[in-house]
Amino acid sequence: MEFLKYIPAEFINFSLVLIFSLLIGLEQRRHHINEDEDLLFGTDRTFTFIGLLAYVLFIADPHTYIPFLIGFVLIGFLLGIQYFHKISQHGKYGLTSTMLALSTYCIPIMVFTQPVWLVLAFIVSLLLLTEMKSNFITLSQKASEEEFITLAKFIAFAGVILPLLPEANISEKIPISPYHLWLSIVVVSGISYASYLLKKFVFPDSGIFLTGLLGGIYSSTATTVILARQEKQGLAGPETVSAIMIANGMMYLRILCLAFIFNPSLAIQLSIPFLLMFLIAFALSRYASVKKPEIKVAEIPESKTESPKNPLEIKTAAIFGVLFVVFALITDFVAKSYGSGGITGLAFVVGVTDIDPFLLNLLQQKAVIAQLTIVLAILNATNSNNLLKMIYAGTLSSKNIRRSLIINFSILIAAGLLLSLLFYLL
Repeated sequence: MEFLKYIPAEFINFSLVLIFSLLIGLEQRRHHINEDEDLLFGTDRTFTFIGLLAYVLFIADPHTYIPFLIGFVLIGFLLGIQYFHKISQHGKYGLTSTMLALSTYCIPIMVFTQPVWLVLAFIVSLLLLTEMKSNFITLSQKASEEEFITLAKFIAFAGVILPLLPEANISEKIPISPYHLWLSIVVVSGISYASYLLKKFVFPDSGIFLTGLLGGIYSSTATTVILARQEKQGLAGPETVSAIMIANGMMYLRILCLAFIFNPSLAIQLSIPFLLMFLIAFALSRYASVKKPEIKVAEIPESKTESPKNPLEIKTAAIFGVLFVVFALITDFVAKSYGSGGITGLAFVVGVTDIDPFLLNLLQQKAVIAQLTIVLAILNATNSNNLLKMIYAGTLSSKNIRRSLIINFSILIAAGLLLSLLFYLL
């Protein structure tokens, strides 16, 4: 990029304004290619002229911006005349082209005053928003009032409530702060919410493998239960085994992501064993998918399928908060009474419940418990959690895949126990 220093800055700024204005104009021509040009304010040349006019008026007085602002008012006045003419003659009320023309006029001031990455982000946003009209219509049709209320909840959780909470511990007997408690709820709910949105809006008709993958980000236990129930009602066997195993593989990536958010140094220690466990689960999933079903079964109707509940329900957050406090008290008591051996043993017991509150307590420990003990405890918790899911899957599924599920889960559990043993010995 050394050659750029030999090119005058004024030429670079002029070229950027010219190119960006022309791109927006070309996009407008393509977007309205089948429409009567008499209804349009302009396309490629008009938008380019708007950008160049704004450029000239900006450099005329780059300190007070008076010529630039006068030009903005005049362009807005002309656009207003064209808009009312379009309404009176054709009954069309769309403002997209008008707003895009005003945005094009603002390109020079951004080129001169803002970093290049922000200008590029602005241009990309204009082009995408203009072209994605049909996508937004489809999205709005899929979304209900509840979805927007849910989004408002998450914004309130993360942006309003969280910054207001104190970071001091609730009391000497409760070794957690309201801030860290709520932060845990926000992070876990946020990851689950992202999976929920992907499944509902981006991949609504996804195959069973993708359902397992996305469900594993949400909750591997819930996904295992749902898929096992569906299989018993008639869903193809080997594909169900594959989806359940990839869901449990995603559990390791999900926990690793949480570890990097709350305790990066500990996450580095977890990276190798958890990535290895994910690869084992992925290999088991792929092997299960290529096996031929012994009995061909019909796929169940879509109306009978289950899907995870919205992760931002107040009830869900309340249960998580209560469990977080309970496990914080239990962990603190066990650590003081029984030391590291008690924590690793407790992890086996906790694994048969919702492990997220327990794991987040461990990840947020500050020099109270040794990192090696936390790594072992996390491994033990995932191992016992896999045992619980094996029982769920074997009980809820049909006999056609029960043996396959038990074998696959047994391999996963054995690999996890071996890694725990290696960490203990090292």
